[in-house]
Amino acid sequence: MIIKIQELPPLQTQQWLQHAIAPRPVCFASTIDKAGNVNLSPFSFFNLFSSNPPVVIFSPSRRVRDNTTKHSLENVLEVPEVVINICDYDMVQQVSLASCEYPKGVDEFIKTGFTKEKATLVSPPMVKEAKVKLECRVKEVKSLGDQGGAGQLIIAEVLLLHVDESILNTEGTMIDQAKLHHIARLGGDWYCKVDATNLFKVEKPNVKLGIGVDALPESIRSSNILSGNDLGQLANVHDMPEIDPSFEDEQLKQIVQYYSLNPADMEVELHRYAKTLLQHGKVKDAWQVLLSA
Repeated sequence: MIIKIQELPPLQTQQWLQHAIAPRPVCFASTIDKAGNVNLSPFSFFNLFSSNPPVVIFSPSRRVRDNTTKHSLENVLEVPEVVINICDYDMVQQVSLASCEYPKGVDEFIKTGFTKEKATLVSPPMVKEAKVKLECRVKEVKSLGDQGGAGQLIIAEVLLLHVDESILNTEGTMIDQAKLHHIARLGGDWYCKVDATNLFKVEKPNVKLGIGVDALPESIRSSNILSGNDLGQLANVHDMPEIDPSFEDEQLKQIVQYYSLNPADMEVELHRYAKTLLQHGKVKDAWQVLLSA
């Protein structure tokens, strides 16, 4: 199916893109105008774009239905400061409530039941209940258009980071990813939650180059058992592995003994066992199993 974006009305374009480009982290932005009126609103067009300088960007787009602008945008044009409160699962229903389009001057902190906490360097208050808060100075507001749905990029430099000690690792040196249950937006009413049940690690190549899928032996590369993810793990080693005479594995021994008279079936079983090892992150063991074919 091919979707011709240019032929769709803006609302349908928004729906297709928001369902496809997901999950998106949520920026829960507190801003303030010159009169001291505070606004608190979530935006899922948000991410980190630079660490030196530390820069985040979020976009309170012009409303699709009537092309009006949002109070958050109007506020930062008056007072170029913002606190970005990172949302987690404990806050998600109140955060959603803050997306209601209350009239100008209505305090979403009061409507949502969140607690104001004075920031250190900027004027807008922080959300006390948020486990991570970013005090930011707005560097630039860049408009992507003047029609409904057009992004209005708020480019903000992070000045100060507040982190609740409850989400730190044992050493107290970094956020423990399993303790901060981020939420993220998908399409429509859908959200997702990050917790220990859906976290997984993917080893980074870093400065060393992986050998690449093209360097894998043909029997491995064309396997009907091993998936693209499996091949990616195998190809992320820095040198082509060699048989280790000291490697011992009871299941490998049984496979070789049982299928010794049928090499084709033995290869299938070895690939199945290697796949299981890869699912448990045992890349070196998987290679030794595959090299036994």
